[in-house]
Amino acid sequence: MKNFSFSCLTAGFVAVLVGITSSAVIIFQAAAAAGATPAEISSWMGALGIGMGITCIGLSLRYRAPIITAWSTPGAALLVTSLAGIPMSEAIGAFLFSAALITLCGVTGWFERAMDKIPLSIAAAMLAGILVRFGMDVFVAMKLQFALVFVMFAVYLLCKRLLPRYAIIVVLASGVILAATKGMLHFENFHFAFAKPVFTMPTFSWSTIIGVGIPLFVVTMASQNAPGVAVIRTSGYKTPISPLISWTGFITFLLAPFGCFSINLAAITAAICMGKEAHEDPAKRYWAGIAAGGFYLLIGIFGATVGALFAAFPKELVLAIAGLALFGTIANGLTVAMSNERQREAALVTFLVTASGVSLFGIGAAFWGLLAGGLAFFVLNWKRAHAVPTQTAVSPLQSSVSTPISTSASASPQKN
Repeated sequence: MKNFSFSCLTAGFVAVLVGITSSAVIIFQAAAAAGATPAEISSWMGALGIGMGITCIGLSLRYRAPIITAWSTPGAALLVTSLAGIPMSEAIGAFLFSAALITLCGVTGWFERAMDKIPLSIAAAMLAGILVRFGMDVFVAMKLQFALVFVMFAVYLLCKRLLPRYAIIVVLASGVILAATKGMLHFENFHFAFAKPVFTMPTFSWSTIIGVGIPLFVVTMASQNAPGVAVIRTSGYKTPISPLISWTGFITFLLAPFGCFSINLAAITAAICMGKEAHEDPAKRYWAGIAAGGFYLLIGIFGATVGALFAAFPKELVLAIAGLALFGTIANGLTVAMSNERQREAALVTFLVTASGVSLFGIGAAFWGLLAGGLAFFVLNWKRAHAVPTQTAVSPLQSSVSTPISTSASASPQKN
C-alpha cells in the first residue's frame, strides 16, 4: 500500500469509465444477436467484468506494471453481424475455440516473436494514430458543450502548470461538479442488482468455428493485442508478452460458457494508466491497473446494472476526460515515432493509416497501419539494413536509435 496514490485510483476509474461507456452497448447488441435472454446478457457482462478484473489485478501485481485488459470491442462488433441465427451453444463453442487459439499463441511465444520484429518508431506511430482521435474529441465535445468542456480544459492547463500529478483528478472533479450543477448527471436508472451466472453447455459446429471463431481470434489479435503490446512497449515497460497473452486466453476459455467471448490487452484504456497522469514514477503505476481491476470486478459482481452508473455521466464529459488524460501519451508517441530520421516516413505512413480509421475484412485500422508502415519501412530501408547494424534501445526515450520492440523478461519499467 505504500505505493498507492489517488492519482492511480483516478486513472483506473477513468480507464473503466471510458471503456464501458464507449462500447458496452455493442456487447448488448452482440448478445442479443445470439438470442440471449436478459439473464444471459447480465451473465455476459458479469463474466467479462470478472475476467477483466482478475487479469488486471493479477497481472499488474505479478509484473509490477499497469497491465490493463479489456473486452474485444472489434470482436463484439463482429459478433453483432455474425451471430444472427446461430444457437447460443454454438456461439459459446466458437468463443472456446478462439480462446484456445489465443492461449496457444501465448504458450508457444509465436505472437511475442512476431511483435519483436516491429521497429519501436512504427509501434509508437500506431499508438499515436489510435489515440489521436481521442485528443481531437476534446474539441469536438467543446463545440457541443462549450462551458463544461472549456472549464475542464482550462483547469487541465492550470493544473499541469501548478499540480501536474493531480491534474486529471482535479479535472474529473471539476467536470462532475459542473455537470451536476447543470443537471447533466442522470442517476435515476441506477440500482444495485447482483449478476447471476448462466452456464451454457457448448456445442461445436465447423461452420460456426470457421465463420465466428477464427475471425474473432484474428480480430482480437490484430486489432486489440497488437496495439496493446505497442502501448506497453512505448510506455517503457519490458514486461514479457507471452504470459500476458496466455493468461488472457486461458481466463477467456474458463469464462466462455458464461458469455465471456474475449479478454485481451487493452490499448486506449491502458494508455490512460501508463502515463505520467497516473503517477510520476513508472514503477508505481501498477496501482492504476489494480484500481481498474477493482472497478471491473464491481461491474462483474453487479452485472449490466452498473452500466447505468457510467451512463449517468454526459457523453461530452467522458470524451473530454479521456482526451485530456491521453494528451501526454499522444505527445510521447509522436515524439518516439518521428525522432528517428531513417524511420520517420514509415512511421508517418503508419500514423496516417491508423488515424484514418479504415477497416477492411472486419479488421481495424491499427493492423492495417502496422502493415502499411512495415511495408514502407522495408521498401525505404531494405538496402540500408544490410549496411547499417541495428542497435538496441532500452526505453522509448532512446527512440532515435533504430530498434525493434524489446521483449526482455524484465518486469521493471524504465524511468521517464
